[in-house]
Amino acid sequence: MFNDLLKLAVDSGASDIVVKSNKPGYVRLAGRLKPVDMDPITCPEAQAFVDENVPRVFKAKWDDDGQVDFAYAAEGVGRFRVNAFHQRGLVSIVMRHIKSRVPSFEDLGLGQTAEALIKLSQAKDGILLVCGATGSGKSSTMAAMLNWINVNLDKHIVTIEDPIEYTFQDEKSLFQQREIGLDVPSFELAIKSVLRQNPDIILIGEMRDKETFETAISAAETGHLVFSTMHAATVAQSLTRLFEFFPPEQIAQARRQIAGSLRGFICQKLIPTIEGNARVPANEILSADAVVKNLILEGQNEKLQGMLESGADSTSFSFNKDIYRLIKAGKISKSDGLKFSPNPQALEMNLKGIFMKTG
Repeated sequence: MFNDLLKLAVDSGASDIVVKSNKPGYVRLAGRLKPVDMDPITCPEAQAFVDENVPRVFKAKWDDDGQVDFAYAAEGVGRFRVNAFHQRGLVSIVMRHIKSRVPSFEDLGLGQTAEALIKLSQAKDGILLVCGATGSGKSSTMAAMLNWINVNLDKHIVTIEDPIEYTFQDEKSLFQQREIGLDVPSFELAIKSVLRQNPDIILIGEMRDKETFETAISAAETGHLVFSTMHAATVAQSLTRLFEFFPPEQIAQARRQIAGSLRGFICQKLIPTIEGNARVPANEILSADAVVKNLILEGQNEKLQGMLESGADSTSFSFNKDIYRLIKAGKISKSDGLKFSPNPQALEMNLKGIFMKTG
């Protein structure tokens, strides 16, 4: 029954499958949640699916904590990232389809944004953060950047993931993909040991706390390029989140470390296409050049948004500039563009031909 549901979801192009005990399955299509015409899935059936498929090393976590993350492979259908949990004493399961083929920039519809992503991917060291809400395509965009590196550069890449999402085939680069719980007992242990594994590039699945970020800074300062994701909606919010890792007395030191190690933010959200049957990414990208680093060092974070809105640099631009491009290209509607814009009033002015001066 579960595999039939997953096959239906994959064949329909759904990104996620949601199972709530005593309800039919639900799938997320183009961002919208829709019920599946099927019999309700009982709690014993949901419980049995988890018990039968949770890896042995995670069994105690499921029994003790009542929630668990793991990867599941359905033969002939594909791989899925699974989160199982309890609500009101019943079992629920959310599954995210992991595409078998690592996407290219073209597959994701990133268009002109790819130019900025390729430039950032060629950084010799530092930290690159891909930011956005859950389900905004962060992992896919980061995978596309690593895929470009794999095809074009000879690098040793170590990933720390929970669980592994995309599996890479070595081309010019060599990948070592470590899954928490299966390849290494804990995220903390993986982070502590990664610098001894001779990487050129490190992928950290999520920038989750101060220790993780300090490890990323240490890696960046010793000549490594670090990719990671973070839950933040805009460049300004992403930078604020980084400083929240540090207590007030360490902010001055944090400014120096962030200014020295940051190479760029890539923030992303998915907007429905004009046809309504798919979604297209809109991005806000900040490439950390000398001016940006100086503003961070001086604590003038508020000036960065103005730079994104008015700058002529093709590797740094605001959400409004990208949404404006998507509207003009006929890929999204004006109403959806305004709905997803962080500053709809400014976008409305842009659409009337009024822009901030460059400089």
